[in-house]
Amino acid sequence: MTSGWISADRLFDGSILRSNYAVQIKSDRIIALSPTADLEKEDIIQHHVGLLTPGFFDIQVNGGGGALLNSDPSVGVIDTIAKAHRSKGTVAFLPTVITDKTSVLEAAADAILQAKDVPGVMGLHIEGPHLSKARRGTHDASYIRPLDAKTFSLVRELRDDDATVLITVAPESATQNQIAQLSEMGAVVSIGHTDASAADAANAVAAGATCFTHLFNAMSPMQNRAPGVTGAAIASDVWCSIIADGIHVDPMMVTLAIRARPKPDRMILVSDAMATVGGPDAFMLYGQEIHLDDGRLVNAEGSLAGAHLTMLDALRNLVSYGVDLQAALRMCRQNPAQLLGIWDKLGLMGMDAADLVVLDDDLSLKQVGVAFTPKASRQA
Repeated sequence: MTSGWISADRLFDGSILRSNYAVQIKSDRIIALSPTADLEKEDIIQHHVGLLTPGFFDIQVNGGGGALLNSDPSVGVIDTIAKAHRSKGTVAFLPTVITDKTSVLEAAADAILQAKDVPGVMGLHIEGPHLSKARRGTHDASYIRPLDAKTFSLVRELRDDDATVLITVAPESATQNQIAQLSEMGAVVSIGHTDASAADAANAVAAGATCFTHLFNAMSPMQNRAPGVTGAAIASDVWCSIIADGIHVDPMMVTLAIRARPKPDRMILVSDAMATVGGPDAFMLYGQEIHLDDGRLVNAEGSLAGAHLTMLDALRNLVSYGVDLQAALRMCRQNPAQLLGIWDKLGLMGMDAADLVVLDDDLSLKQVGVAFTPKASRQA
């Protein structure tokens, strides 16, 4: 059997959450969508109790499975990270290289160009080194530097190969003209790790930045007489990513930010995941041990050093905060894909059935990937 319909109590098509719908799969690809009421009972060869949804898309993944991209920027490590997150429901992601030596960034870019056969790899997120030392977080200050010709060259090389590039910069380390040049290359520029003013942030958006990286964290705060980058981000029409682990941002602040955005569907969930996801409870970064402490990943200074979080955890957290499930699911798939201009690659039609995820009603993971055989159960 090479074709058939698979139904679910609820189905998220990437944009809309539907009840009692089915997808038609042919040669392992989704080719159609239909209400189950419009199908003959014998057409449905498998039914899932719970929620059937495209797997999650995470645009900020530093590591997983005990591996960290900065420690070994190679295709093998990217594959290890991909497998660790796929097992948790994240089927597409941007490997993320943080502030480091130029040679590390070069190796990461080269690895992305070689990793085209690694399932789920959608490009590269360059988070630093062109940041603000004042808001560096766990990033090593000795490597932070202004945006330079080398980074432009690497971005151009990636874009010439049609690789998606998301680059986080601070206005203190990248001029408006440089932001415009990156945007003209086809890179997606995000503002983050910055102590800039609200006006500086607005100028960066006017120059071509279309996102803010992990809202509230590592950016100048919002105050009554100084909106800061945080206020500018929330008031803007562009996208904002956010870490919803209950540690980086208080749940009340997460929901306030979502409600305050002037345009809907401009929020993006990210994990900022480190090597501990699907791996051991500690790893090395910049020669220091980063370890889990009551759910928090901290360095020797006690600063947060990324997150021990999956997209599914973040989704469940959002829903527990009172965020509508459809809106939360969009933050895990549609919104990041639209930010990066690759929604056509991540929509439901044509999707590999291996990238579908089945969740229970309580949003616990039942399975990653859907397949059927002539003997497939009618109830899963």
